[in-house]
Amino acid sequence: MKAVAEDLGDRLALINRSFPVAVDLGGHTGAVVKAIANSGKAERFLRADLFGRDPSLPPPDLVLDDALLPFRDASVDLIVSALNLHCVNDLPGALIQIRRALAPDGLFLATLPGAGTLTELRDSLTRAELEITGGAAARVLPFADTRDLGALLQRAGFALPVTDLDTVTVRYDTMFALMADLRAMGATSVLSERSRAPLNRRIFLRAAELYAENYADPDGRIRATFALTTLLGWAPHESQQKPLRPGSAKTRLADALGAEERKFED
Repeated sequence: MKAVAEDLGDRLALINRSFPVAVDLGGHTGAVVKAIANSGKAERFLRADLFGRDPSLPPPDLVLDDALLPFRDASVDLIVSALNLHCVNDLPGALIQIRRALAPDGLFLATLPGAGTLTELRDSLTRAELEITGGAAARVLPFADTRDLGALLQRAGFALPVTDLDTVTVRYDTMFALMADLRAMGATSVLSERSRAPLNRRIFLRAAELYAENYADPDGRIRATFALTTLLGWAPHESQQKPLRPGSAKTRLADALGAEERKFED
């Protein structure tokens, strides 16, 4: 979380404007609101914890459900979210609410795990369960593809949407150390239709063996991949760049490329 928050703060610092009111959406740990403050881009910033306050931090400014945002339309200038939105039941709906809450030319900036996250763990658990029981259930949350997330920004009505991917590899001594970290983060499976049958000890031990066989470095430590997708989108405003009308170009592509233009007949 700390590394993601610092990255979001660095991205925010590069934007040549300030935001009167900013919201850290899902502010557990306080790292994001600190990054917003350090960027110097927000005049006032609010920490919005999800569902309940973090008892280890000072009280948040508000506690909310990210599926039903309590903000008036066009009431916020900046919304930043780190590693929260992948767990909402209705991500397209949440993005629409975020866009509506932003004032014209307001900014949405978020990072969430994308496709490719925890592929090693998913593969090892699936193979072990198939091998021992003859079937396998979804044990790791599915993550959205970067292109699909960009399409969701457009669908939600954001202008100038941008998505990019940063892959981070974290190493652990064993699969069980990785799973302990995920549990401490509250990142165990939240699928409502997941199998309620717990995996037995034999499956876990076999999965750990497969993980070590297929995804270990020469020193014996295993790799866990986190594909971090960053989303950026603006609430529409008349001052923003807009695409040119089709057919309005004044220079031919052939001239720009220094190539000969040829006509092809059917």
